[in-house]
Amino acid sequence: MKPVFILVTALLCVFTTAASAADEPFRPEAGKFPPLEKAHSYRGELVFVDHVNRRGSLRVEGNGVFRRNDPQPFAMLPYGMIRYHGAPADLRDIPLGTVMHVRAYLPPDPKISAVPVLPVNNKEKDADHRRGVGVAPAENHVLLLEDEPSHCLRENKVWKLKELELKNNEGMITASRESKAGGDGKASEENMTFDAATRIWRGRECLTPEELVAEGIWPASGKKSLEGQGVLLGITWKPTPGGVFTRFHISDIWLDDGAMQRAAHNQTETHKVSMRNRWMPAWVDAVEYGKFGRATVTVTLFGGMDASLYADFKKGIPALMNGVENTLKHTEGGTAGPSQMAARGSIREVTKTPGDAALGSSGIQLRYETDMITEGMRPTRIVRIRPANWPDAHMPREEYLDSGRFSLEDRFPTPAIFPKY
Repeated sequence: MKPVFILVTALLCVFTTAASAADEPFRPEAGKFPPLEKAHSYRGELVFVDHVNRRGSLRVEGNGVFRRNDPQPFAMLPYGMIRYHGAPADLRDIPLGTVMHVRAYLPPDPKISAVPVLPVNNKEKDADHRRGVGVAPAENHVLLLEDEPSHCLRENKVWKLKELELKNNEGMITASRESKAGGDGKASEENMTFDAATRIWRGRECLTPEELVAEGIWPASGKKSLEGQGVLLGITWKPTPGGVFTRFHISDIWLDDGAMQRAAHNQTETHKVSMRNRWMPAWVDAVEYGKFGRATVTVTLFGGMDASLYADFKKGIPALMNGVENTLKHTEGGTAGPSQMAARGSIREVTKTPGDAALGSSGIQLRYETDMITEGMRPTRIVRIRPANWPDAHMPREEYLDSGRFSLEDRFPTPAIFPKY
C-alpha cells in the first residue's frame, strides 16, 4: 500500500501545482512578446507624461462621473507601441487631454515597477464617489497606446456622423463608431462637443466650423442631419457642466482619406527623425561569445516603426549597439554621446520571421558581430542599435544614465513621482 500512497500523493502535488499555476494572473515574461488576447483594454484622457521614462497618467473612462476619476499611472513596456494620427509616435508627441486607447498587462516584475502596483482585481472594484467600476485597473504596463484615429484605422472603423447642432460656431455632434464596411447594428451613439477651435481637415485644407458655415455645408445655427457621413475623429476631454457624467470633445475631424494620410505622413516623419537620433530598440535573443571580447549578438527589433527604418538594417553594414534600460534610456551618454561607449561591429545576417509578428515585435532578427561586447548585451536585456550612417546625435542629459555616475532610481524609476489622491 505504501508505494500506492506515495504515487497518489505525488499526483495530487502535481495537480495542485498545475492548478495554482493556472490560477496565477498573466504577466509578461522577459524575452517573450505577450499575446494580445491576454491584455486588458480601456481608454482614457492623457493627463500627465514623463516622456523620458516612458510613463504617464490617464484618467480612465468608467460608467460614473469622468472628471472625478483619479489619474492612473501607466508605464510603457520596452516594446510597447505608441500610435498618434495613425503613425508611430513617442509620448512627447501627444498633447495632454488626448483620449487614448490602451492594451495593457499587470507589471511583469512588481518589484521594479515604475508605477504603483495595484491589487490584481482592481479593475473589478467600484471606485465609489460616483466614479464607477474599472477606473483604476492594475493592468498598467502598456503594450499599445493609440489615439482615436489610430484605433479606428487599426480596426478598420470610422465614425458615422448622424446629426449636428450648432450655435455661435460651437455645438454638439451625434456619432457612432462603426465598421467601415457598415452593417454594425450594435454601435451605440455618442454625443460629443466641438467648438471654434476644432480643426476640420479636407485634403490639404485645415478648416474651421465658421468656414464650413460660410460654405453652406453646416448651418449657422440649429440642427442638421449628417446622414451617416463617415469620418475619423480626434477626441479629447474638456471640463463639462456639473450634470454631465461623461462627454468627450472633438479636436479634429478628418473628412477624407487624403487628409488622414497627410496627418499620418507628418507624424511618421517626426518619428523617423527621433528614431534615427535615438537608435532603434531591440532585445537580445542570444549571445555567442568568442575570444578577447568578441561576440555575435542576436537581437529582435521592436515593432511599430516605419518600414523605411527597418529597411536601413542590411547585411554587411557597420552598426553600433548600446545597452539601454527598460525605459529605453541609453546607459551611456558620455561627452561624445551614446556612440562613445557603444559596441561597434557589423550586421552579419538579417532574417524576417514568416507570417505576422506578435504585437510589439517587428519579426526582424539581426545577427550582429562585435569585437567589444559590453555588459548590457545579455539575453532578454534591451539594447538600441543604429546603422553607422545614421546621425551621431548627442542625447540631452535626461535621456541617458551617464556611465557609473547614476543612482538606482535612474535605472529603475520609482512610483514616488505620482501623487496619491
